[in-house]
Amino acid sequence: MDRYLDIAMIITSIALIVSVILQSKGAGLGGLTGGDTGAVFTARRGVEKTLFHITVGLSILFFGLAIATVVFTG
Repeated sequence: MDRYLDIAMIITSIALIVSVILQSKGAGLGGLTGGDTGAVFTARRGVEKTLFHITVGLSILFFGLAIATVVFTG
């Protein structure tokens, strides 16, 4: 059981990292390190909204897997 939880956490963490990186639209690597892009924040629409919901879902799944790993491994 521990092995399956570990594999699920690795896959979820990679997917979560990719989804967060994809959200920094047009910011380049400077946006990832906190650089000022000078962008105006607008409402999320279309793909951005879907990607946002996927990121939230992946973070909830990651948190649940982390708790399950602690509970099952003791």
